[in-house]
Amino acid sequence: MGGDNGVGPPPLKRLKLSIPTPKAVPGSSLLAILAPSMAKEIPVDDAITIGSRGQIRKLEFVRIITQALSSLGYKQAAMALEEESGVPLQLPLVSDFRHEILAGLWDESITTLHKISQLEDETVKLASFLILQQKFLEFLDCGDTSSALKTLRTEISPLGINTHRVHELATFVMCPSREALSERADWKGGSPDSHICLLKELQSLLPPALMIPENRLEYLVEQALEVQRKSCLFHNSADHSLSLYSDHHCSRDQIPTHTLQVLEAHDNEVWFLQFSHNGRYLASASKDLTAILWEVVDDGLVKLKHTLTGHQKPVSFVAWSPDDSMLLTCGNEESVKLWDTSTGECKHTFSKPNSCFTSCAWFPDGNRFVSGGGDKSIYMWNLEGQELESWKGARMPRINDLAITLDGSHMVSICADKDIRIYNLEEKSERVIEEEKPITSLSVSKDGRYLLVNLVSQEIHLWDIAASSKLLFKYRGHRQGRYVIRSCFGGSDHAFIVSGSEDSQVYIWHRQNGELLEVLPGHSGTVNSVSWNPVNPHMFASASDDHTIRIWGLTVKSDQRNPNVGIANGVDHLENGETRELLENLKPFY
Repeated sequence: MGGDNGVGPPPLKRLKLSIPTPKAVPGSSLLAILAPSMAKEIPVDDAITIGSRGQIRKLEFVRIITQALSSLGYKQAAMALEEESGVPLQLPLVSDFRHEILAGLWDESITTLHKISQLEDETVKLASFLILQQKFLEFLDCGDTSSALKTLRTEISPLGINTHRVHELATFVMCPSREALSERADWKGGSPDSHICLLKELQSLLPPALMIPENRLEYLVEQALEVQRKSCLFHNSADHSLSLYSDHHCSRDQIPTHTLQVLEAHDNEVWFLQFSHNGRYLASASKDLTAILWEVVDDGLVKLKHTLTGHQKPVSFVAWSPDDSMLLTCGNEESVKLWDTSTGECKHTFSKPNSCFTSCAWFPDGNRFVSGGGDKSIYMWNLEGQELESWKGARMPRINDLAITLDGSHMVSICADKDIRIYNLEEKSERVIEEEKPITSLSVSKDGRYLLVNLVSQEIHLWDIAASSKLLFKYRGHRQGRYVIRSCFGGSDHAFIVSGSEDSQVYIWHRQNGELLEVLPGHSGTVNSVSWNPVNPHMFASASDDHTIRIWGLTVKSDQRNPNVGIANGVDHLENGETRELLENLKPFY
C-alpha cells in the first residue's frame, strides 16, 4: 500500500534573493522588503498586532476582512474599509491579473504577470504554462485547431518545461468531440468555473502576500471550529454547523446511554449484530440457528421484520450488501447464505466440501463477496455461487475475521491468532501486522484507513493502516479473556469507540484521546457485539449471551416514553457507585 517514494523537485523560491536585506526590524514581514512600488501601496508597519495574545498582524487581518466582505457581495463595504484603513486588498497589478484570468484575457494576463517583478523567473514560467495551457484548450474547444497548434508551438514549447505534458497536449488535437477533450484533459471547458479553477492553481504559485488565497477568512474560521469540535469530548451531533457566538461544548447527554428497548425474539445467545448502511434496519445472529432482520421505526425503536431460518448450526456473522438489498449470514463453521432483505427469502447457499465459514465481506460493487473460516481458505464468490478466486495452501492460516475496504482495494483478515494481514487486491501484495496477544475481531473504519481490533489481553487497539502500520491508541477497561468480543466505531464522525465486555456491560471511549467516557450496565450476560447506527449518531445496539438485544439512545423523559415499549434500565448508570469509581480512576494510555 506504499505511496510514491520518488523524490520530487525542491520547492520553488517565491521571492527573489537579489533584493537588499534591510536591518532587522522586530515584527517586520516580507512586505517590508519588497520593491518600492509595492511598498507604496501596502503599508509596511505590520508590526502592529491585535488580539489578547498579540499573535494577529493587524495589516493582514484587515486585508482578510476586506476579502471576506468582497466575496460575500458587500463590495461597497470592502471599498470603504480599504479607504478608511489605508490598506488595499491587492496591488493594482495583482488586481488586474486576477481580473484578466477570470475574464479569459490570456495575452493580457501573461503581460501583467511579467510586470510583477517580485517573482522568481521559474515561477513566472510555471504560471505562464498554466495560462497558455488554458488558452490552448479553449482554442480546441472552439474548433480553432490552427490557433491551438500555433499557441503550442510558439508559446508553450519555448518555455522549456513539462515536456511530457506538452506532448500530451499535442495528442488532444485528435479528440473527436468537446466531451472527449474535457474527459482526456480532465478539464471543465472554457467556462467561468474553469477560470476559477485556474486562478486557484495560480494562487498556489504566487506568494500569499501578493494574492491572498480565496475565502481565507472562512478557511481560518472553519479550522478554529474544527479544533473546538475535536476537543469536545461529547460532541455527537448530525448537525455539522457550529455557532460562532460562543465556544463549542456538548454535554454528556449527547451520548446514547439509556436503554430504550429490549428485544427478546431470540431463544439463545446473540453473537453478532449490525445496522444496515442506511440505518433503517438491524440484523442479528444467534446461537438459536436464526438471524433476524429488524426495522428501525420512529423514536429510535425497532420492530421485527423477518426471521431467517435454514442454518443447521448457530449463526455467527452477518454482512449487509452495499445497497442493503441483500444480507449474508454465516453459520458457525458451516455455510454462507444469501437473503433478500425485502422478502426474507434465501436466494442462494454457498458451501464447499470440507469447508467451514466464519466470516464474510462484500465488495463495493455488490456483485462479489469473500468468505473465510477454519479450513484455512478464503474464497471470492459471485452471487450465482461461482467461485471467482481463492487463497489457500499449506502456509495459509485459519481465518478468524475479515473485511474489505470501502474502495475494494484491500482485504483485511485476522489470521493465526496474532496476525493482521492486509492484502492489496490490485498489486497482489501483502503486509502483516503482528499483534501482542491473540485477536478476536476486527472493524474497519468507513474510509478504510483505520482498523480496530479486540485482543484477549483486555485491550482494543486502533491502527492507522493507510500507508504504513501505526498503532495510535489502546483502549482498556472492559473485560475480555475467553470469548469473542466485538467493538466498532460510532457517533458523529466516528468520534467514539464502543465495545462489549465479559462483565455484561457496554464500554464507550473517546476515539481521539482514549478516555473512557461511559460504562453501561443492563445486560445479564457477556456482551458479544455492538453496532452504532451509521445514520443516527444517538442510537446503537448491543447483543448478549442473555438472549437479548438492547437498543440504546438518549435520555427519554417519562412523559415521552412509548407505553408499549419496555424500559429495562431507566436508572441513570452513573448512580452505580462501582461504575463511577471505575470512570474516575481509569486513565487512558498510549
